[in-house]
Amino acid sequence: MLKITCLFVVLLSIAHHGFSSSSKPLPFQIGEKLEYNLSWGFIPVGTAILEVQSPPNLDDEQYLQVKFSVRTNSFADAFYKVRTTIESTVTSDFSKSIIYRKSQEEGSTKKQIVVKFDYDQNKAVYTEGGKVRSQITIPNQVFDPLSIAYFFRLQQLLPNQKTVLPTCDGKSFREIIVRTAKKKKISVPAGKYYAIETIPEMQNLRGVFKKSPDGILRVWYSLDERRLPVKISSKVVVGSFKAELTKSSGRK
Repeated sequence: MLKITCLFVVLLSIAHHGFSSSSKPLPFQIGEKLEYNLSWGFIPVGTAILEVQSPPNLDDEQYLQVKFSVRTNSFADAFYKVRTTIESTVTSDFSKSIIYRKSQEEGSTKKQIVVKFDYDQNKAVYTEGGKVRSQITIPNQVFDPLSIAYFFRLQQLLPNQKTVLPTCDGKSFREIIVRTAKKKKISVPAGKYYAIETIPEMQNLRGVFKKSPDGILRVWYSLDERRLPVKISSKVVVGSFKAELTKSSGRK
């Protein structure tokens, strides 16, 4: 029914502008927390949180950890319960992914997934339930689906850009073409923002997106110094989904 986690992560991760990290200070810091309301059509179905943290057991000055958690509300739990957490460890300059972890509880599906990016061997190792399931070749710089959402916030956003998004989830590489559209004022529970709209082409997306040839995704990023993902919407074969920013804290 509701592949909420997949929808939210893909929607957040649909654009970046090249594979070079910015030399400017990051527009976010450890302690930043972004909270969202999730809805299916006009029906509230849950909440999601994005956080920037210090990764455990790693040098804080060399790495950052991005954490995404999503949970359905009591209404949606009756149909499709979701309690999923994703963690992405990246270099502190956001030049590459190091580790990608996913603790998935969605309906009857429960998985513990870890992807380690080994740049000495140029491979990504995909582990599920403590067992290695696959290994694929990677270049010397790659990003997992969650880290790209934050890497994108380092880039300058302009209308009418065409961007190719290479990403790796440990099983395969995907290249998604993203087009930047117009600027507009967006009103969400967290406030009013001047934002830019980004729209990916659908043909190279997986899962429910692949089954929706007439579907469309849109993400609006704020045009201030923080470049917040303030609103996300999708129309796919299973219905219309929306995520809106309700609160941001821990800002610089």
